[in-house]
Amino acid sequence: MDISRFLNDLLHELSQLDFIDNIDINFEIVILKGRIYCKRDSTFIEVYFNEQTGTEAFALNSNGKRIWGIDFDNIRGWHEHPEGNPDDHKLVSAKDVAEIIKRLAEVYLLLNDNNGDNDH
Repeated sequence: MDISRFLNDLLHELSQLDFIDNIDINFEIVILKGRIYCKRDSTFIEVYFNEQTGTEAFALNSNGKRIWGIDFDNIRGWHEHPEGNPDDHKLVSAKDVAEIIKRLAEVYLLLNDNNGDNDH
């Protein structure tokens, strides 16, 4: 996948979520780095994509800690950092951006439900 397609897919999927507040994306030729801010205080999503290596990384962070993530790299392949144990590496099948954002939204909503927030 090229960087334009990744960005297009990412923005399309994020536009479907009502808890996104602001998006900050930076490019370094074939690398995309972004931070997507959620309406919930101190919660954001970090996104990384490298067109040359195919590396993808998504991390949902709250209060300074990763609470969930999913990554692909050429060493470990696709793996998830599950909520409840985000330092773990659970092997998963390949995911496209739509599947990743759907799962991310599920974890975000669980986070809010567990904290009694109602901004989703």
